[in-house]
Amino acid sequence: MADPHPATPDPRFRPSAFAGEAVPFRVTAFREGHDRIGVQLRLTAPDGSESLHRLRALANGLDHWSVLVSVLATGVWSYRFEAYGDDYATWRHAADLKIAAGVDVALMREMGAALFERARAEKDRPVAERRVLGERARELRDADLSDESALAIVRDDVLAGFFTERPLASLWSYGDTRELLVERERAGVGAWYEFFPRSEGAERLADGTIRSGTFRTAAGRLPAVAAMGFDVLYLPPIHPIGRTHRKGPNNTLTALENDPGSPWAIGGPDGGHDAVHPDLGTLDDFRAFVAAADAEGIEIALDLALQASPDHPWVTEHPEWFTTLPDGTIAYAENPPKKYQDIYPVNFDNDPEGIRAEVLRVVRHWIAQGVRIFRVDNPHTKPLQFWEWLIATVSAEHPDTVFLAEAFTRPAPLQGLAQAGFQQSYTYFTWRNTKAELEEFLGDLAHETADFLRPNLFVNTPDILTEYLQFGGRPAYKIRAAIAATAAPSYGVYAGYELVENVARPGSEENIDNEKYEYKLRDWDGAVQTGQSLAPYLTRLNEIRRAHPALRQLRNLAVQWSDDEAILVYVKHLDAALSPDGVADTVIVVVNVDPHSARETTVHLDPTVWGGTPGDSFLVEDLITGAHWTWTDHAFVRLDAFQEPVHILHVKGLA
Repeated sequence: MADPHPATPDPRFRPSAFAGEAVPFRVTAFREGHDRIGVQLRLTAPDGSESLHRLRALANGLDHWSVLVSVLATGVWSYRFEAYGDDYATWRHAADLKIAAGVDVALMREMGAALFERARAEKDRPVAERRVLGERARELRDADLSDESALAIVRDDVLAGFFTERPLASLWSYGDTRELLVERERAGVGAWYEFFPRSEGAERLADGTIRSGTFRTAAGRLPAVAAMGFDVLYLPPIHPIGRTHRKGPNNTLTALENDPGSPWAIGGPDGGHDAVHPDLGTLDDFRAFVAAADAEGIEIALDLALQASPDHPWVTEHPEWFTTLPDGTIAYAENPPKKYQDIYPVNFDNDPEGIRAEVLRVVRHWIAQGVRIFRVDNPHTKPLQFWEWLIATVSAEHPDTVFLAEAFTRPAPLQGLAQAGFQQSYTYFTWRNTKAELEEFLGDLAHETADFLRPNLFVNTPDILTEYLQFGGRPAYKIRAAIAATAAPSYGVYAGYELVENVARPGSEENIDNEKYEYKLRDWDGAVQTGQSLAPYLTRLNEIRRAHPALRQLRNLAVQWSDDEAILVYVKHLDAALSPDGVADTVIVVVNVDPHSARETTVHLDPTVWGGTPGDSFLVEDLITGAHWTWTDHAFVRLDAFQEPVHILHVKGLA
């Protein structure tokens, strides 16, 4: 046996899953010659209970075996593959060929009778099975039994079913015992929403200045976020903001007295990473905000940005935590061509133990305030070993903690961070927009890296407004949200997306009048009343996600085909045995990824993905519009980007 999965590229790390995830256990297994083999999975749950699962051979001619198992309990599971000679399957294959050809008929019949007698002697077989096996053994040895009748016994699927449940095995081979970490469902499933609390409830005063929103005013937005169906609310940094080199509107280098500055320029006279900005309120106000969110069914995710403004207490108390240049100044952050003169990056080389102790203290502090989810800013600019240590330490104390990596970086460090323990990661999704790009990208997420990397498909961020969104209008916003919400179990939206805020600062990939540098006053209710808001569309997407467990899985995405270069098609299916409600669920997603056109084409489906048969007719319901159609595996579609650019189809059953 070789190439067991789930696995990570680096064997030092454990693969992972989330509670309720349907995990494919796979292995390559073969033996010499033509004799048949079987493979089973011995799975041990965190409480020590064992279960056995038979693998099936995949029909790809590559000796690959697989079984899907839904892992329900959190904790460390162990698994081992066990292969054996399948004596019944070997005999059945040979007897089917030889008896039909009139070759070695008597020998085949006697070998079968002996196998049935052997199986009948097994005490753990049901009495009814043992009785049938004895009868068939006598029949095969009956000289009056015709070859046709003997062949019927060989081909009897009911009889074969006896050996599916309890194989006749010999020559056992055992793989190594491996581990799988299963974390809570939120580690893999969630609809995220991001807003700046200082903007929620902010008010323009008579003199033209703006008074900051607070935790108390921001709590007024929570019911609307919950009503849209979001269950995680991510807050950018809520800490005091430095004054030195504070950025003004649109990232200008000169800030006026009332410009609030970037929340990522953390630290000032009012404190650092363990404090809240006084404009937002007090620590008690923050705890009340967390409680109000919890009452709405929302978890709070807090930004963890390991950097400092020049005014942060760390700069004077621990100058060794930063990089001093030859001219005596401290190096500020850069991501060419972007420059962040208001931020000092932390240097982990001079005092790694001191930095570890301080960051752990900060994380524990916010956990004590009720936070269990941390969105980590630019983790790829910090040592991988640091994250491995921090996440392991925090998880040992609080196993329900979730860390999301803002890892917009190269594939190797992105995947390295995921292996080191990050439960979720941002991805390149925002820059994958064509049919070909999305087919490859989504397929890789579902099948190449899913053993250790869980994507969170954010459609936009305060830093990212892609050309696709800038110039695609309202259709582009619907297209990207629908793909994100259905292709992965975790996705995210930054506030303003529902208002189609698509004007960029010239020459950049960011919104003009960016909220990172100023307050943003929005009329949420007015946009809904005038029909300009996409909030109803986002609400419907989240309703569909909650109603269809197939969409809350990652590894079940199967790319399908269309005759049009802009029509993306994929299916997500969950078998009844793996579904939380015991009902099979199949969703077909068809997307016109060109936001500027109407497209007509034929889509081509493989119905075996959901247990169907090619050529059969089946009923589908469009979960966006409520329309019903009868489809086959080759179906005509017309998707007008200016009307409804996406079909999200529930397969209802045979027509």
